Amino acid sequence: MRAAGLVLAAALMLLPLRAAAEQVVAGLSQTRVSITTWFSGSEIFIYGAVKREAPIPQGAPLDVVIAVTGPSAPVIVRRKTREFGVWVNGPGLFVDAAPSFYAVSTTRPLEDVLSATADLRYGVGLKGLGQVIRLVDAPRWLGEQRDEYLDAVVRLQRNRGVYYEQIGGVTVAEETLFQTRLQLPAQLVEGDYRARIFLTRDREVIDSFETSIAVRKVGLEHWVDEMAHKRSALYGVLSVVVALVAGWAASALFRVAFP
Repeated sequence: MRAAGLVLAAALMLLPLRAAAEQVVAGLSQTRVSITTWFSGSEIFIYGAVKREAPIPQGAPLDVVIAVTGPSAPVIVRRKTREFGVWVNGPGLFVDAAPSFYAVSTTRPLEDVLSATADLRYGVGLKGLGQVIRLVDAPRWLGEQRDEYLDAVVRLQRNRGVYYEQIGGVTVAEETLFQTRLQLPAQLVEGDYRARIFLTRDREVIDSFETSIAVRKVGLEHWVDEMAHKRSALYGVLSVVVALVAGWAASALFRVAFP
């Protein structure tokens, strides 16, 4: 019994060492993105290396999966229905919270580098993204169409270019150095973006790393946004004044140009 206990204790001591045999050491080209009046998108360069205390393991190759998630925001999705021979918008579904941005970059197709169980656990792939979309107090008419509408949210966001996958977008050199570039669209939502990096072997996660990217409005964009939310009455008055001045200026210019 004593010998068995010693063997078990030794095995438990080796488990952390095995789990930490390969670790992610990563960085980003920028951890803050500023949204200005002329903002048309940005690019994030994500790079890193694998820290080891032993030779590179033999067998299954090293794969890297990188996912960036934006802050959640409400979304309305509608289904087209045919009425009297004309396609019209059917009942709309208000989704309480869905990621405003989601990008995944991998070394190979996701199903080749991540098992279904691991994908479900970490919520990486776009196919399972519907599971993290929050739908509170779903209407009764939704019924069995729930999954269809949630899939439609993902499809809609993909068509807008704010959800996408880059298969083969991560390059790995000598199973040690890796890098990828992710495009951030112009229609970014202000907030903190979550960047996750996963190392996988034989379709299982062996280590992960997480950091954040701050997206903030600056300059005139920040001033207008703060005015609209914190001083809505003054913002409304200024909007009317600006509209009146613009209309008067256009009228005056027209009279001068065409007397």
